Amino acid sequence: MASRKCCGVPTFLATLSILLFIMLVVCVTVIVLIVNSKTQADLQPQNPSYLIGVGRADCTGPPAEIPLMGYANPQQKAAGIHTRLYSRAFIIDDGNRTVVFVTADIGMVSQRLRLEVLRALKEKYGNLYRQDNVVLSGTHTHCGLAGYFQYTLFMITSNGYIKSSIQPLVNGIVKSIDIAHSNKRPGRIYRNKGELDDSSINRSPHSYLNNPEDERNRYKWNTDKQVLVLKFTDLDGDGIGMISWFAVHAVSMNYTNRMVSSDNMGYASYLLEKDKNHGALPGQGSFVAGFSSSNLGDVTPNTRGPHCVNSGLPCDYLNSSCPVGGTKECKAFGPGEDMFDSTKIIGHSIYMKAKELYANAVEEVTGPIHAAHQWVNMTDVTVQINETHTVSTCKPALGHSFAAGTTDGGGDLNFTQGAVEGDPFWDGIRDALLGPPSNQTKECHHPKPILFSTGEMNWPLPWHPQIVDVQIVTIGSVAVIAVPGEMTTMSGRRLRKAVKEELESENTFKDTEVVIAGLSNIYTHYITTYEEYQVQRYEGASTIYGPHTLTAYLHKYRSLARAIAQDRVSELPAGPEPPFFTKNLFNLMAAAAVDKKPDNSSFGDVLEQVYPVYRQGDVVSVTFVAGNPRHSGDIRDTTFVTVEVYDNRTETWEVVYTDASWETRFHWLKGSNQQSNATIEWHIPPTAAHGTYRIQHFGHYKQMKGLRPIITKYQGSSDVFRVTDSFYY
Repeated sequence: MASRKCCGVPTFLATLSILLFIMLVVCVTVIVLIVNSKTQADLQPQNPSYLIGVGRADCTGPPAEIPLMGYANPQQKAAGIHTRLYSRAFIIDDGNRTVVFVTADIGMVSQRLRLEVLRALKEKYGNLYRQDNVVLSGTHTHCGLAGYFQYTLFMITSNGYIKSSIQPLVNGIVKSIDIAHSNKRPGRIYRNKGELDDSSINRSPHSYLNNPEDERNRYKWNTDKQVLVLKFTDLDGDGIGMISWFAVHAVSMNYTNRMVSSDNMGYASYLLEKDKNHGALPGQGSFVAGFSSSNLGDVTPNTRGPHCVNSGLPCDYLNSSCPVGGTKECKAFGPGEDMFDSTKIIGHSIYMKAKELYANAVEEVTGPIHAAHQWVNMTDVTVQINETHTVSTCKPALGHSFAAGTTDGGGDLNFTQGAVEGDPFWDGIRDALLGPPSNQTKECHHPKPILFSTGEMNWPLPWHPQIVDVQIVTIGSVAVIAVPGEMTTMSGRRLRKAVKEELESENTFKDTEVVIAGLSNIYTHYITTYEEYQVQRYEGASTIYGPHTLTAYLHKYRSLARAIAQDRVSELPAGPEPPFFTKNLFNLMAAAAVDKKPDNSSFGDVLEQVYPVYRQGDVVSVTFVAGNPRHSGDIRDTTFVTVEVYDNRTETWEVVYTDASWETRFHWLKGSNQQSNATIEWHIPPTAAHGTYRIQHFGHYKQMKGLRPIITKYQGSSDVFRVTDSFYY
């Protein structure tokens, strides 16, 4: 026993030592592995959700004589710049698929504009950016240049197809995509949404009330108040961009305005980019803030509602007309004292809500990217609505109420909204000039009384499109529906619901946020519900494919969403390609005349000089001898105006405002005898620094040397003036 005890102790100690040694080796090994793995993790960045690129580019065209697009007012031709127009591009790449979303400060994207952009992208990038993964959306400002359409109706109201108008748009959109493409980097996306309830009202509440009561009872408002924000950051969490969607017409600047302007949505972008690109001039800086349109068809920012201008009394509720003056006297205004004030108030409200949502966005968007697209002949879509009935779309046609306009800008003739019967006088003129609509078209569009049967008019080119884009892109749990027109509030709600149901039916999508990007890819006027169509206010009369237009779109977008949910997009047929017309495009714009000037003067000379001293809140005004801005050619990334402050330290002039700034206004006045003036206003903000300032004007004039036109630059400068707190200093 003793010997076994004696011999067992050293054996036990030896075994224990071996175990301790093994444990030590294991611990050291684990520590080394942990350190190595942490080092490797530090050396190799985490795989980001996406590669993200943002870009912004000027797309302003010549701000003179070209009609503005939106109100169809032939007298509303460009005569200066309120704010410049920009295209803002966002590229998201998940490693397998890429999508591009562009929101541009224009009335709407036309088919011609989209086709020209796609051709330019194909030439640069091959098949990387295509019709299925590129969405082009317009903010719906009614104060951008027209002239970029290829269908006859739009060309008539735009003075034709104007190359000097469409080229800045094509080049600006492509450049914004180029910039986004070149600065793609790893980043993350966050989403957030909220409500903005003081910046919009329904301008056709009578039509909205014709929707089923149980459907209306699901919603608090008769317009969509939702603001959706996507926040883009790099991997360090620093913001690089944002997209916001909100449903409201960009018509705070009314039909009397003559200056190119980005309106309320553009002002929201201006403010947020000014916040994020501290100290940069407008259009400069790396942060890009896109404010995009949505289902705004019956939504106006003129929140004081329609009143008769000549009496101050409310307009007739049903047809928006006045006892004296008809629809022309019925106008909606507000919330400001004038259109500039209203633009500022609405734009600032949209900006503040988006800024709040951006700052508090913490819900990360993850998951793969999808893009589904088809071309559809919208004149020939049949949908089975139950076991026994089908409905079909129609050849395009516009109703009598189309000519009445809206409370945001009424027509000049004696048409009224809500017309469900024709007018023998106007129908007779139509029949004599254009021919009557066929019985088939009249029956298909019932109860719309047809004013123009545009689907049966093809000279010199078709008056309205047949082939239309339908498209959905998804970024993780966010689905963007690109809609080729102006959907009303309830139409948009039905479409969002239908797409959400399809996406979530296969359990591949959960908690999907569905948003409508309006005025996208091609313009086809309005899209009302079947019930709203029966009332035939302006929106219903402008639903060109008939009463079942929305039903057809619901069918087509459901099909796209189902293909995405089932990952069978590749099986979708592309559909019939749209035309790209090369003949019979007409231009009614004459070449700009040569410029003349008063005797004993030069271009750029001051006609009305500034005062020596101003205070914050004052308006500085100076008038120059000017040339026609059309002679300045492609004015992107340039300026007609600078406000400059003198820096005593460097003894140099520093540019603090340009014609892209909200605080400046560039008015061009075409006078008699081919002479013209440029009046520049600077509305001095309360934050303007005390100091010495000057205003400069830049332009070009045309003269004939023999038979050759010669374009010459000129420059003018105001006297020096001071900005101070008091006139007594």
